[in-house]
Amino acid sequence: MNNDLLFDFNVDKAAKTVYITREFNAAQSLVWDAFTKAELLDQWGAPAPMRAKTKYMNFEVGGRRFYAMISPDGQERWAVQEFTSITPKTNFKMYNAFADENENRELPGSEWDYNFSGQNGKTKVDITIFNESFERLEKLLEGFKIGFTITLKNLEELLATLA
Repeated sequence: MNNDLLFDFNVDKAAKTVYITREFNAAQSLVWDAFTKAELLDQWGAPAPMRAKTKYMNFEVGGRRFYAMISPDGQERWAVQEFTSITPKTNFKMYNAFADENENRELPGSEWDYNFSGQNGKTKVDITIFNESFERLEKLLEGFKIGFTITLKNLEELLATLA
């Protein structure tokens, strides 16, 4: 990982919220695409040795992404992301919930807010994850920081090959 790129991960348990800031050495439009296009998300969107597989994605307000993280032994962990707000290239919001393979959601879920800003060829992504319940936050945090850190490193490596 490039150590001069910003990476912060903070949890406010009282507010049931996780705050993540990560900087990438890539143009804002490329980082935006990596977060909003299924063919790119599937290349980095799961912590190794797992892999991501999008069944479908419709990136528009009211649209959804239905995808699985698949372990090396073939076990699938499905999730539904429903896009609630999109401001092209700078912000999108979504509701995320784990699900079974038939899209039956495991509630409660969490609300994700992504903000993208570019400066001097670098892009900063601020992610806020609000959980509907303290129990959901606790479940999210089980291994999440390690897994998400690995996932964002996957993205950093992918961006280096695409730039």
